[in-house]
Formats: sequence, C-alpha cells, structure tokens
Amino acid sequence: MSKYPRYAIYYAAEPGSILDRFGAELLGYDAHRGIDLPFPPAIELPRWHELTQDPRKYGFHATLKPPMALSPDKSEDELIAACAAFARAPRVIATIKPVVDIISGFVAVVPAATSVDLEHFAADCVREFEPFRAALTEVDRARRNPSKLTPRQRDYLDRWGYPYVFEEFRFHMTLTGRLDAGLRVPILEMLRSRFRDCGVDDLAIDRIALFRQDDHDQRFHVIGQWPLQSASL
Repeated sequence: MSKYPRYAIYYAAEPGSILDRFGAELLGYDAHRGIDLPFPPAIELPRWHELTQDPRKYGFHATLKPPMALSPDKSEDELIAACAAFARAPRVIATIKPVVDIISGFVAVVPAATSVDLEHFAADCVREFEPFRAALTEVDRARRNPSKLTPRQRDYLDRWGYPYVFEEFRFHMTLTGRLDAGLRVPILEMLRSRFRDCGVDDLAIDRIALFRQDDHDQRFHVIGQWPLQSASL
C-alpha cells in the first residue's frame, strides 16, 4: 500500500501565465492554489469532466521526479531545502517549441522536437532527488504492470521507482486521460486549435515545483516553486 504523503518534482508553468491558465482551466483544477475551476465555456463535450478526471488529480504539470513517499530518514523541510539548492545551481535552461499531440492514447503538450538539454535536466532531477525516495512497496510496483514493461523499463522501475526515466523519458503536460480511438482525432483537433489561439510558441523549462499529495483521495497541490538559475547569467 502506498505511503502518504507523497511528493513529486514537476515542471509547472508560472502561476497566472498563459500556459498555466490554458492547462488549469481545461483540467478544471488549479494546483498552485489548490482550487477547482470552471471549464472554459467553449468546452461543450458532456463527458469532459470524466475525460479529464485522471490528470486533474495531479494538476497541470510535466513529471521530472515522479510521485514518491519520503525515505524514513528524510523530512519535508529537507526536501524543500534540496529543491531550493537544486534550482540555485547554474545550468543550461532548455527551451522547446510546445505542440499538442497524442502520447500513449492521451492528449498532452509535448516538445515538437527532441531536446538534449531537456533530457539532461530531467535526468539530473531523477538522480538528485533519489535519496529522498522511499523504496517501492510490492503493491506499488505491481501497479506498474512490470510484465508489460521492457527489460530496461523494469530495471529502471526497480532502480529508480519509475520505468520512464533517462532514455525512456518523454516530456509531456497531460490534458486528458486515455481516450477511446473514436474520440482522439476530434479532441486532438479541438485542443490543438485552442492551444494555437494561446500563442505559446516557445517554452523555457525554467523552474521546478514541489507538489504534495496528502492521501489517496486528495489531489496534488504545489507547496513550493523555484526559478532555475541560468548558466548564462
């Protein structure tokens, strides 16, 4: 059984920014403030609440260090201090061209092209915060369906608590749950149109946020956020 609270290191758009509003309103949840939001008036799909149920639990984000219980010898205050120290270390800030696309059956904001800087940054997050992660329980490991993973993904699951790290990492900011095949094209086209209207042509992955989930029935919410120090400054 999962231990709570759980924590995650995510990229989350700057509060109040165009991208933040775009994602939070579509999910019906503002993780920065921990409050529900009304869906945009133009969303007329009667099942939209259901179709966004899964990503709403986590808030609009991209995963860097996946949800974890804290190691018994670590505290929340220590994790917060580690986030601040990580953000202060000068680094190359990855910039991507964001687009809306299908990934593993759901719709998400993803990079239009591979970014080596972004992959290195995500790998740094996985390694840097690993000492804070409690070991997976057998139940949590089983939830990842290890028999359906590749050998490398199973190795990553056992070593890092998550199968989609390093070479398996794909930056994505989820907008829907997995969609039936018949819904994917119309919803993708609708969300692409809405995203084009936002005018977000370039996106700097220039911050980290610490999210906390208090228990299984609660949503993740932001408890800290830190701009990254650019190596060019």
